Amino acid sequence: MSASDFDRPANSPLWRDILIAIAPVVLASVIGSAATVPQIPEWYAGLAKPPFNPPNWVFGPVWTTLFGMMAYAVFRILRLPAASPGRAAALWLYHVQLVLNLLWSCVFFGLNSPLGGILVILPLLALVLATIKAFGRLDKAAPLLLWPYAAWVSFATLLNVSIWWLNR
Repeated sequence: MSASDFDRPANSPLWRDILIAIAPVVLASVIGSAATVPQIPEWYAGLAKPPFNPPNWVFGPVWTTLFGMMAYAVFRILRLPAASPGRAAALWLYHVQLVLNLLWSCVFFGLNSPLGGILVILPLLALVLATIKAFGRLDKAAPLLLWPYAAWVSFATLLNVSIWWLNR
């Protein structure tokens, strides 16, 4: 997206698209953190984990970066004309996967359920990949911004399954 793209007529004001891109990500992050952080010192610390489990300090910077990239990716899609074929479906997929992202934190950490986490993270991963495909039909950069997220959710899936296996 070039500087001139910010000046072109769009479906809605720039400020509205910025708000729609950022607010859901911030909301998911805040609520997800509220479900996660209290569980780390006792419940999560007490779980058997695989040797590839990253140190706890890694998760905050990774998620902050990924959420920023997700917000910019969806912003690019929001700036497309509303009549763009596939735009509405792509936005729907994006927001549903974001809800599943939040739900995973609430289930895995909030409910202390690695098995429940698996039941959420598998469709989450599928929806992230579907979102990448849908964004790719509309924009060249937006799907590239989501590939690191897909990689991290793939890793999180492996980690989630491993934790469930080691603690069953």
